[in-house]
Amino acid sequence: MSPVFELSSTIIILIIIVGSLTSFFSATIGMVQNYLKKVIAYSTCSQLGYMIMICGFSFYDLSLFHLINHGFFKALLFLSAGSIIHAINDEQDIRKYGALKDFLPLIFIFIIIGSVALLGLPFLSGFYSKDLFVEVALFSNFLSFSV
Repeated sequence: MSPVFELSSTIIILIIIVGSLTSFFSATIGMVQNYLKKVIAYSTCSQLGYMIMICGFSFYDLSLFHLINHGFFKALLFLSAGSIIHAINDEQDIRKYGALKDFLPLIFIFIIIGSVALLGLPFLSGFYSKDLFVEVALFSNFLSFSV
């Protein structure tokens, strides 16, 4: 669809707005969820919003790069969440969790690694794609299009 998007600057701006709003609202909804897998799933929806937004800046390859990076550390988080849920008798409500660091130390390490990669801290995969997102958004001249 990228050739179609490039034909209209209005559509490109609309894609940027929809992606930004998707990212914001998905992250906001994810913050108030009580079930472990829902928190992770809404985080994924937020990242998909980033990917759509960056397509609005005409950087489709960067969106694919982030999709692949995101897939690796999100898989780690979902597998770790499944291990936690299985270990505590299929309980998904995070309000009932406690002292899991002592009970599942290896899973704790995996959750920390996946979360840090998702945050985009340096030297992990999430950093490189999110850093490029910021650069593209700051140095793009999408507002110079004729609307």
